[in-house]
Amino acid sequence: MSTRTINGIDEMKALIGEHLGYSPYVEITQEQVNLFADATGDHQWIHIDVERAKAGPFGGPIAHGYLTLSLGPSLYAQIAQFTGFSMGVNYGTNKVRFPSPVPVGSRLRLGARLLSVDDIAGGVQATVEFTFEVEDAAKPSCVAEVVFRNYV
Repeated sequence: MSTRTINGIDEMKALIGEHLGYSPYVEITQEQVNLFADATGDHQWIHIDVERAKAGPFGGPIAHGYLTLSLGPSLYAQIAQFTGFSMGVNYGTNKVRFPSPVPVGSRLRLGARLLSVDDIAGGVQATVEFTFEVEDAAKPSCVAEVVFRNYV
């Protein structure tokens, strides 16, 4: 899987509606989950208590939903690089859902579809559908409409 280079506003707009590709799979580790718990203060047992989580509803510890979502920018950068802009920023999300868990030790990837590109002062606002998938899982783990602003 190679990173796709998208140069400037016109190339972005030409890709509206297209699936841009997939990131490589990354393994979700207990260390990542523990560090995320420490960073956010969310120490719920289904994430950090490995022994108790084995008897829980998922058969083991799972990643925080927001940990999964937070991997979006780094995984997206492995799908697409944008040139012809002075900078880009994360602007927010329109909708986020977590249909299935991300078990610790599983492999996760991101798929991205460009939904829209709208002109704003100094650049464009792009909405991208992020679909996070655990390898061999029946349903996605997270689906989110993520909004970026790219400035020329």
